[in-house]
Amino acid sequence: MDRVEKMLGRMKASKLYRCVDWDPEGKAKDLVDKFNSASRSETMTRTGEYLGKLFAHMGKECYIEPPFYCDYGTNIHVGDYFYANTGLIVLDQCDVIIGDHAFLGPRVNIYCACHPIDAMIRNTGVELGKPVTIGDNVWIGGNTVINPGVTIGSNVVIGSGSVVTKDIPDSVIAAGNPCKVIRTITNKDKEYWLKQLEEFEADTGEQVKLEQD
Repeated sequence: MDRVEKMLGRMKASKLYRCVDWDPEGKAKDLVDKFNSASRSETMTRTGEYLGKLFAHMGKECYIEPPFYCDYGTNIHVGDYFYANTGLIVLDQCDVIIGDHAFLGPRVNIYCACHPIDAMIRNTGVELGKPVTIGDNVWIGGNTVINPGVTIGSNVVIGSGSVVTKDIPDSVIAAGNPCKVIRTITNKDKEYWLKQLEEFEADTGEQVKLEQD
């Protein structure tokens, strides 16, 4: 095992490591640059064409609005029907795992990267990362920051401008800095939105197919 492999292994294992030139030919950066320079009409196909080659996993029918930035890309796993609005930043020193039907507002930031609290150790240049997990059916409002080591459950809404520093459980609305649970999402919410959908169908004549929970 050479030094690059050693440091990358330590990085993914959330141990102290030093940054190494893991991509000397710049292939990963080139894929991101090509994606960001695509015309709007090309963005839908090029999400998979370029970022699909870079990510560890990309599900079906994923769409990311440029510009997009990531540190590695190879540690990003996104499920089916993923959507991210413009300005997504992912510092993916460790695995970033995102489930199906996740919607991200503009300028969401996901950080795995962190540094030692002790200044003397930090000033040596060593650093570390912690993984981030986001469940299925999650909507994250714009300008939200998700900090290292956080897990966000499924069926969650995160209010815009939140700073998520701790785990968020399933089926809640959470917001704020630091992000805290505001309330549980209940059957009353489903009943309300089913009525809104009925009105939409009646007014437009369009029928909407619902997926089962």
